[in-house]
Parts: sequence; C-alpha cells; structure tokens
Amino acid sequence: MGKVLVLNQDYSALSVCTVPKAFLLVYMKKAEMLAESQLEHLRTVNDRYPMPVVIRLHRYIHIPYRGVVMTRQNLFKRDGNRCQYCGTHDNLTLDHVMPKSRGGKTTWDNLATACKRCNSRKGDHTPEEVDMPLKQRPFRPSFLMFIRDFSGMADDEWLPYLGSKERSC
Repeated sequence: MGKVLVLNQDYSALSVCTVPKAFLLVYMKKAEMLAESQLEHLRTVNDRYPMPVVIRLHRYIHIPYRGVVMTRQNLFKRDGNRCQYCGTHDNLTLDHVMPKSRGGKTTWDNLATACKRCNSRKGDHTPEEVDMPLKQRPFRPSFLMFIRDFSGMADDEWLPYLGSKERSC
C-alpha cells in the first residue's frame, strides 16, 4: 500500500501517512477524502472502499515551523544524487562551498554534493577560485518542497495540493 498526503484544514500540507491510517481518519469522520486512487480499492469481506490518496483534516492542527532535517541523505536528495560540479553519480561526498578553514559553516546554504574527485580538486578554495562553477546554488528546502520534489513519495494526484515546482534559491 502507498502513502497518503495529509492536508490541514486550510489545505496546507501537514504530513504523509499510511493508507490504513488515512482510511481510519476518514472512517472516523476526522478527515475528508479529497482524492482517491483510480486503480486500487480497499476491500473487506462484504464491501469495497475507495483508497485515499489525499485527505484533509476537519480540525486545524497548530504545528510549529517544520523544517527539513539536514542529513547527508537529505542533502544528496536535494542535489539529485549528483555532483554539483561535474554531474556524476559516483563516489559522492559533501563539500563545504566556503571551506570550513575559511569560516564556512555546516549549513544547507554552504553544503553541496560533490564527487571525491571534484571535492579533492577544489580543496581548500571557493568554486570561483578554481573555476569550478556549481550547477545549482545550495539552498534550504522547505518542508513542502521536500515532499513534492525530493522525497520520492509524491504521487501525481498530490501535485494540485502541493503547488508549483518553481523555487527560488
């Protein structure tokens, strides 16, 4: 079974949950089903129910700011599992765009995926100093952007609820 996009009462993306959890929320009248699978259904001995793909909660849930946790795997996902200098998928590491020895921080905005060869070639320099332009400037993805573009979980039926893919970085 797949995953279901959970929207808050105001239609903002809240989380992703399992199909059984989403079905239970709808069945208990805590949520409404906004989109259902056209290919699959949930079955019991006597009945057949639509399989939820997107649900919206009836009550607004107040949550603090939700950011994306900065981990090695999330940085790789943000960068498409490609070296941001040469584009390869092989032997990936993380590179501090502004080297740590020169005051660079370990932040979303200063870390880029790099292959070992490019990381070694760049060394203790900035990309400009060694004429190695980045394919994309590092940025902090929003929670919504991460679900939509990088999680690998986004269903095509989620897209109308997640907004456009354009991002400013």
